Amino acid sequence: MVLEGNPDVGSPRTSDLQHPGSKGSCILSCPGEETLAGEEPIKYGELIVLGYNGCLASGDKGRRRSRLALSRRPHANGVKPDVMHHISTPLVSKIGRSTENMIDFVVTDTSPGGGATEGPSAQSTISRYACRILCDRRPPYTARIYAAGFDASSNIFLGERAAKWRTPDGLMDGLTTNGVLVMHPAGGFSEDSAPGVWREISVCGNVYTLRDSRSAQQRGKLVENESNVLQDGSLIDLCGATLLWRTPAGLLRAPTVKQLEAQRQEANAARPQCPVGLSTLAFPSPARGRTAPDKQQPWVYVRCGHVHGYHGWGCRRERGPQERECPLCRLVGPYVPLWLGQEAGLCLDPGPPSHAFAPCGHVCSEKTARYWAQTPLPHGTHAFHAACPFCGAWLTGELGCVRLIFQGPLD
Repeated sequence: MVLEGNPDVGSPRTSDLQHPGSKGSCILSCPGEETLAGEEPIKYGELIVLGYNGCLASGDKGRRRSRLALSRRPHANGVKPDVMHHISTPLVSKIGRSTENMIDFVVTDTSPGGGATEGPSAQSTISRYACRILCDRRPPYTARIYAAGFDASSNIFLGERAAKWRTPDGLMDGLTTNGVLVMHPAGGFSEDSAPGVWREISVCGNVYTLRDSRSAQQRGKLVENESNVLQDGSLIDLCGATLLWRTPAGLLRAPTVKQLEAQRQEANAARPQCPVGLSTLAFPSPARGRTAPDKQQPWVYVRCGHVHGYHGWGCRRERGPQERECPLCRLVGPYVPLWLGQEAGLCLDPGPPSHAFAPCGHVCSEKTARYWAQTPLPHGTHAFHAACPFCGAWLTGELGCVRLIFQGPLD
């Protein structure tokens, strides 16, 4: 898609790329694209915000959610540039920090350890109009990502410090102040996945290498052999929140919420015991929410993986309040409660919950744990850290995760 730019784009005000609501632009519907009344909408894919484990701390409400499904609307709402005359009109979904009506998915900063940064004193690094995703209304329903979004006057908005330039074709392009980064996994989002390379996406959807820092004025090098087409498992970083894109086909391979609940019940039916206190352990129902650990909650020594019930001895306070000595192998390290990962879209496979992230204690399959433990997520101006996808806590230790060692019942 080509967008016509305003000649004054170099000014510190805005980049005036027009939305269909602007004067002089129009939408041309293509035959067969309309959704019939009562027909199930076609789903293009889903966006999942990392760090919330299935639901925002304050609950999913309206456009503030931990997960958003992109489906075909009755009528196209995509961009038709003034200088073009025949394109297939797509669906466009706008994402950003702004709560204005034109934003479809309101995203707030995610703090390490889970939860959103809230309150008037919180300084967000996410752009008000961060990015937009355009989905073709015809098979194979290709989704493409573009930096920046439309403001109240239906123009592409870029901040004062954002990099802007004119392309060799005479069109305007630019980057948001802190950038929109994308990483496509190698091998798709499956059991054989491996992390890809992080790139930056421009307003026109061009792909660039990363800048020296997130807000640097000098853009990276153009990567001509890569595109802005989203794949199953693509990660989108908005400098404060990271989103995962899942395709409908990819979600069919992921476990369902019912499967995760069946795994929880199966694990509890095995009646694992604390090897010292000999009490029976059980994962609590997700309906309880994550408040205080239950009295039967399994706890783990994250350095060795031995699972116990809660106890108050073995502290090594000289090394920190959470440091404990495992009574079975004598290794000293964090001692934390185990919590099952509930966001099914973050899982690579429906494997049993056998591994936990260190040091947060979120439990998932081995494939899922190892993939996220080796996936660096952007942090700050130029740092990268692997993090738990369920709560956002930075991972520690050599592997970032540990195999859980349960003791079965003695009878």
